[in-house]
Amino acid sequence: MSDPVNETPRGPAADALHVGTWLSLGSPVAAELAALCGFDWVLLDLEHGCGSEAGVPDQLRALRGGPTRAVVRVAGHDAGQIGRMLDHGAQGVMVPHVNSAVEARDVVLAATYPPHGRRGVARTVRAHDYGLRAVGTPSPPLLIAQIETAAAVAAAEAIAEVDGIDVLFVGPADLERDLAGRPEGTSPDFEACVTRVAVAARAAGKTAGILVRDLADLHARRRQGFSVIAVQSDVGILRDGFRAIVAEGRAA
Repeated sequence: MSDPVNETPRGPAADALHVGTWLSLGSPVAAELAALCGFDWVLLDLEHGCGSEAGVPDQLRALRGGPTRAVVRVAGHDAGQIGRMLDHGAQGVMVPHVNSAVEARDVVLAATYPPHGRRGVARTVRAHDYGLRAVGTPSPPLLIAQIETAAAVAAAEAIAEVDGIDVLFVGPADLERDLAGRPEGTSPDFEACVTRVAVAARAAGKTAGILVRDLADLHARRRQGFSVIAVQSDVGILRDGFRAIVAEGRAA
């Protein structure tokens, strides 16, 4: 297996659109099909998805050799899980609920080998061809910090300035829920929060990302400055396809 070099542009050159999707089923078939259909990247979801950590390597094998980038969303801020996903060969890691620059720096430390980080070194893992290839100096993984609370939005500029964080990714469902739970009159506007994240990322030479539910939203967020955009999920695409077939079939 080649070194998992991340091909998602970093810094000011990161203006190209990267269209991805969420893979929640934990299925290598779904991962392979998404890649064959041409997605730029896919997200293997360990936070809310149906798959297990043990199933990640088979999904990564299904993506092997193609241009589709593999990002794993870990379940939390567990440094051990971040390291294991990179050992498995993930090209990027998304970490949910990053609320401060301190937490963002901890993510970078967990994903980086010494002397600049705390990631443990293992030579006989998939990322290094099970010991057939020297560890050397691997390309840095794509690190994505999810912005999902008002506190995270308030810290967006500081998070974006953390060296090693590549993408500030808005989690719209959690952000909306967090804002709605605040006392009336104290909560910032959702769209203002989304805009602030995009502006903060670009000002720091980083990339802004977001999850959308349809292509109309994709185009709107693209105009807003987002370039790493996930559209729907395998579950959502199946659900909508099933419902459309049933509705049209019954109307025949």
